[in-house]
Amino acid sequence: MRRTPPPLLRRAVLRHLSRHRWQAACAIAGVTLGVAVFVAIDLANASAVASFDRSTAVVFGRASHRIVGGPAGLDEKLVARIVRELGIDAAPILEAPVRLVRSKNRSKIARPKGPRTLRLFGIDPFAEIPFRPFLGRAATSSPQGNAIDLARFLLDDDAAVLAADTAREMGLELGEAFEVRVGASVRRLTLRGTYAVKGGASQSGVGDLLVVDLATAQELTGRLGVITQIDLALAGADDESTQSAAVLDRIRALLPNDAEISTTAARARETLAMTRAFRSNLAALSLLALVCGAFLIFNTLRFAVVQRRTLFGTLRALGTTRGEILVLVLAEALGIGLVGTLLGLGAGIVLGRSLLRLVAQTINDLYFVLDARTLEVSPTSLALACLLGLGATLAAALGPAIEATSVAPRAALSRSDLESRSRGRLPLAVASGCGLLLSGTILLAVSTSLPPSLAALLLILLGWALLCPALTVAAVTLARRPLGALFGPIGRMAAGGVAAGLSRTGVAIAALAVAIAVAVGVGAMISSFRGSVAKWLDRSLPSDLYIAPASGGGGAVGIDLPPSLVTLARSLPGVEKVRTVRRSEVSTSRGPVRFVAVDPDRDSLDLIAVDREGAETAWRRFGRGEAIFASEPLARRLNLALGDTLDLRTTEGVLSLPIVALYLDYASDRGLAMIDAATYRRLFRDDRVSGLALDVAESANPEVVRTAFLGAASTLPEPLWLHVQSSRELRTASLAVFDRTFRITSVLRTLAGIVAFLAILSALLARELERTRELAVLRALGLTPLEVGMLIAGETGILGLAAGVLALPLGVALAGILLGVINRRSFGWSAELSVDGGQLLAAVGLALLAAGIASLGPAIRMARTPPALALRDE
Repeated sequence: MRRTPPPLLRRAVLRHLSRHRWQAACAIAGVTLGVAVFVAIDLANASAVASFDRSTAVVFGRASHRIVGGPAGLDEKLVARIVRELGIDAAPILEAPVRLVRSKNRSKIARPKGPRTLRLFGIDPFAEIPFRPFLGRAATSSPQGNAIDLARFLLDDDAAVLAADTAREMGLELGEAFEVRVGASVRRLTLRGTYAVKGGASQSGVGDLLVVDLATAQELTGRLGVITQIDLALAGADDESTQSAAVLDRIRALLPNDAEISTTAARARETLAMTRAFRSNLAALSLLALVCGAFLIFNTLRFAVVQRRTLFGTLRALGTTRGEILVLVLAEALGIGLVGTLLGLGAGIVLGRSLLRLVAQTINDLYFVLDARTLEVSPTSLALACLLGLGATLAAALGPAIEATSVAPRAALSRSDLESRSRGRLPLAVASGCGLLLSGTILLAVSTSLPPSLAALLLILLGWALLCPALTVAAVTLARRPLGALFGPIGRMAAGGVAAGLSRTGVAIAALAVAIAVAVGVGAMISSFRGSVAKWLDRSLPSDLYIAPASGGGGAVGIDLPPSLVTLARSLPGVEKVRTVRRSEVSTSRGPVRFVAVDPDRDSLDLIAVDREGAETAWRRFGRGEAIFASEPLARRLNLALGDTLDLRTTEGVLSLPIVALYLDYASDRGLAMIDAATYRRLFRDDRVSGLALDVAESANPEVVRTAFLGAASTLPEPLWLHVQSSRELRTASLAVFDRTFRITSVLRTLAGIVAFLAILSALLARELERTRELAVLRALGLTPLEVGMLIAGETGILGLAAGVLALPLGVALAGILLGVINRRSFGWSAELSVDGGQLLAAVGLALLAAGIASLGPAIRMARTPPALALRDE
């Protein structure tokens, strides 16, 4: 086999591409779309992780270990004991989420509109030198460009330090005042310094710290004498010797029962692991987009081979070898793949900037505060995208390339032989398709992890694509007589044309059906999930009014309301009942677990499983503080079952509580554990409240009660910024977060629609160009231009209708797999599949619309082409 085709063959390829520019453009578009989505999601994920790594490096600094307190925090005197008794460098920290707002609004209560979430970082500057020198005394003469007035920072009770980039973005100058919201309180601070972190031009990920003196942080949060963590710098921290273990044991002996010590590296891994399922699903969606692109590439290249079948037969008769033809087709595909990949890289980088904002917003909404603003273009990601783009193109081209070399020269010159071979392969395609469907179904049933589930999904897509041509032939054969009765000879000819041109139409229908099915599946999954969340919200929000601090973000826990608000709410006329809720994070034997402490309310909780003693016993044990409930995602993440126990680090020591019920919850994919409020306060000595729910008497108006509450709250000594929402408003806000979370997934639906149009367009362009003489003969026999247009429209309508109908069962199955398998194994959420008939009709309409639009060009061209011109070579 020659290494490269002769010049004549290369010129033949270039001439074909130049004469069929639309086909080449469709193939290039398929590569571009697939590569662009993959690059965008990969770069957005990598940039978010890089921002997290930079933020972690800044926050942890040179600390080797971190002591984290329970929900009530740590006594600040513990730092002095560690330093005095053990001689270890220790830095106290008080950390809390806050909102930064540069606003002229001085009203005491208002509704915030999109402020930026930061982390309040209360420090002792003198203790920071061994850990974070840029925040300690060395910062005043730091070569990194820091400007911190240390004296004002220590002496002023409103001094704060921001990252230089953050201050610049907010338009803040040194000495200028600004407002922050800590919990429900609005506080005024003054910018007394800025910091920058050495190590590269990009500061993305390190601008989310609002640094204040420890005493200022305690005053801002109302937690006097309390810190949330202590950083330690232990010599030989990586050494697992007996001496190192003895030091850790001495430290643990000084800690309260609910405190925990761990390495900073482990803490960082644990935090980043929160987003693993989210990022894995995005990566899976990007690969699915590449698969859709591969279908389009295969479709276009196969048409190109079929179109040049006669040319290849002639070249073979003149002495061209099979190897030269194979290299010719693969080289053509490689060129298309290279152009499409390069365009996809550029488009992916542009798209990645928008996706990074969505990824960062989702992480801030659901997990933790993350400052990710700069898209980092990784050479590794671009190289991987190039390999995938070129690999997908060559893989898609391999089948057509082998087909181009497998036919004898004489057979290649016969069109009837091609159609006979296409029909002869239908039994094999049906058998292969059924085998792939069965394999995918079995793999879904036996696998328990995400990667095999995604592989099974791909097998099912490919299996159904192989069945589409045979199902189409059967359908049009049955429909030929009814179409003839309705539309006369044009109807019969249109149905016969689709079946007779199987070599051209089969792949197009499969590609169109798969693209439409992906759009149907993803759309049905999102709408079903959204419907389940809406039903859950309707049940879990039974009260009339809900009060919470406006501050938050990042899935933050532990934010509290002033105790005075609880008293105020209970004293309002018209308020029948006040329910309290407390959210916090508790150390357990299985790692940190987010807890929600509530007063028992059976009506608002949907128990999906209870232990064998029954629901009544479960509720009694819960109310007595003898047991806890676990949400469905928590049970999945920690592999918990009914009867299992969680060992909680409490102020009274380690306490084991059994799980007696699992409940439906969509608040967090990390999962929640529910505990009785009175039990929680006793075990953790934490009387704070994160939110209130007010039940209004039937004789009272909720809006009047809300107005009265806001008016009474505005008379409190400190200004407050609260969310006071009705159940309907809170439901709407929660669904808005849901929609933001799934906005990225909608990219795939858009891509599927584009692929659907390009698939049918490339098929029609190839087919109608090849049928020029056939249609010209029909014109010569008496068909008018209108009738020719009707014939083309009829064929494309049948093709689009067949693809749309075939896409429906695959789309519904895909939605069920995404919802019941992929989503459940990734996040632990179960949801009820609900397929709207309107969605299915819209999918068929999309297929018909794509076919109709794609048929306009060929129909108009054939109607305008004189028969004599089209038959001039006969």
